[in-house]
Amino acid sequence: MEPANDTRGLMASQLDISGKRIFVAGHKGLVGQALVRRLEQEPVEILTAGRSGVDLRDQAATKSYLKTTAPDIVIVAAAKVGGILANATYPVDFLNDNLLIESNLIAGSHEADIDRLLFLGSSCIYPREAPQPMREDALLTGPLEPTNKWYAIAKIAGIMLCQAYREQYGRSYISAMPTNLYGPGDNFDLNNSHVIPALMRKVDAAAREGASSVEIWGTGTPLREFMHVDDLADALVFLLREYDDAEHINVGTGEEVTIAELAQRMMEAVGFSGELRFDKSKPDGTPRKVMDCSRLAALGWRPKYDLAAGLKQTYEWYTGELGKGEIRLGAA
Repeated sequence: MEPANDTRGLMASQLDISGKRIFVAGHKGLVGQALVRRLEQEPVEILTAGRSGVDLRDQAATKSYLKTTAPDIVIVAAAKVGGILANATYPVDFLNDNLLIESNLIAGSHEADIDRLLFLGSSCIYPREAPQPMREDALLTGPLEPTNKWYAIAKIAGIMLCQAYREQYGRSYISAMPTNLYGPGDNFDLNNSHVIPALMRKVDAAAREGASSVEIWGTGTPLREFMHVDDLADALVFLLREYDDAEHINVGTGEEVTIAELAQRMMEAVGFSGELRFDKSKPDGTPRKVMDCSRLAALGWRPKYDLAAGLKQTYEWYTGELGKGEIRLGAA
């Protein structure tokens, strides 16, 4: 077993991305939007394509787009995503669509002679009972979490495909596994949103209504890690410059909080001074889920946002977009 603070993957010389043409696949998603914002700070040309321009599930269309536009670098941030209900209802879509998207982009990049590609996975690739914090070498050491196994299997296949092109053709294809994300562009529909946008919407509603308390599910004791999406985007640009290894690399903050602490910080960000109540009849989920990001830290990258600052910035964005009617909330 490699030591936790090893520096495998450090490139012999930094890859200069100046002047490169970078295709961000999935530019309208939470991560894709953040990547575009971050890359706009670099002397690069950003390429994007909506579904009307190219359906990434269509092999011929995807390969034609890559050959025609000939980017220097491809970032695979495109994916079909959703919560537990969506995963359970549409297992074929979550497995098949994601396999098609990643296979078309990775194989198409090789055929277009694009030598640099960054594939984005998810922390759900790790076994349900993986030791905490989860190290990269925990992959494929046990059964997956049943509620999102279809998505996880597709993401694992993407990692392996990048490794296969590296092994067989010497391609400089790398994979990064983000922790739980939040930030501008997040999904606030309670039918399929994740914990931070759901909690932000709930606390904001309580504050607007003058409620005396806000309720959250469970005991509040589970430990989780959260990362501002702009920090992720910065880490990915860092990895494009600095990392070149077959093994996927975890991307997170190293800061873990209980759900109760998260709720308290959310209340502070929103300015809600009511009581926090716990519905202990509701499930807690996994007691602890956090990634070991020591390899990334050893390469020299650090996040800019702590959780308090990140929540404050995201809430300011949320209220601004809400005022403009730009956020689709779905059912309450």
